[in-house]
This record gives sequence, structure tokens and C-alpha cells, in this order.
Amino acid sequence: MTETQFWQLVTRNHADQSSEQIVQQLQQSLDPLDDESLKAFDKMFGQQLRRSYQWAIWGAAYIVTGCDSDYAFTEFRCFILSLGQEWYDKIIAQPDSLGDLAQWPLKDNYAYPFIEDYDLVAGQLYESRNEDELPFVPSGNNTPVGKKFSTKPKVLKQSYPKLTARFPF
Repeated sequence: MTETQFWQLVTRNHADQSSEQIVQQLQQSLDPLDDESLKAFDKMFGQQLRRSYQWAIWGAAYIVTGCDSDYAFTEFRCFILSLGQEWYDKIIAQPDSLGDLAQWPLKDNYAYPFIEDYDLVAGQLYESRNEDELPFVPSGNNTPVGKKFSTKPKVLKQSYPKLTARFPF
């Protein structure tokens, strides 16, 4: 599994795909892979999620959605992973760049940047084939990297000018 292949598998086909469609797309794309390729994919997925386990990115999720749980933050990081390598790398470097995203998935007319169980697809497929689990690869350390973001509106506006303009609170 090359990095190029990995990104081809996780990147959404179009901006308005629902989270269910994105999960289904990944399931269908992974199904033909052999077990060793599934293991390699799952390892790369975990490595990428660990890259985004940062307080600065959680701050962006907080502005957009009020994200306040580790579980929701994992689903948010799966969403930004589905945007593809270019966007993902840009967000890792500067989380406020999410404010430039042209189209957001919506639920009840609110931004809903979450993909549930995206990080479990490879493991579920492997387990259904082998009745055994893939080795556990945590998607983050004990705590996110960096300094915890402040929830004070003034600080958020300074730290995330694009996102706070787009998602005023």
C-alpha cells in the first residue's frame, strides 16, 4: 500500500457525499484488497489520524460544531481525512484553513463534518474475513499534541479568524 493508494481510497468522490456514502465507498474499495493490504491500510489510517490529534485542530472542530468529546473529535478527524491529502496537510499545518472550505456537509441545515466509524472499516472487513482482529493502533496519544485551545471568544477569533467569521458564535 503506497501513500498515493491510501489517499485514493480515503478521499471522497464529491463534496456533497453523505457520511454513509463515504463509508460505503471505502468499504467497496477495500473489499478487493488482500489481508496484508488491509493491515497496511489500517496502519496508515491510524498514522494519519495521529497526525491530526492536535489541540489546534480540536479548536477548529469546536468552532464549527461545539465538538466536546474525544469520540466526536475522531469522527471530525475522519471527515478532514476524507477531504484528501492536499486539504488534510493544509489543515494539519493551519487548522483555520478549514474556513476556506467551499462546501460543508449539512445536517438540519448546520455544518456536520463527522464520519462515524470511518476508522473502523478496515478492521471490520478484516474481522469478518478472518474471525480475528487487526492489531489495535490508537488514533491518538493520551492527550492531543500542543497547547489546549481557549474557549474564550476573543482568543478564538484571534486564533481562527476565518472559521469564526464563517461560524460566528
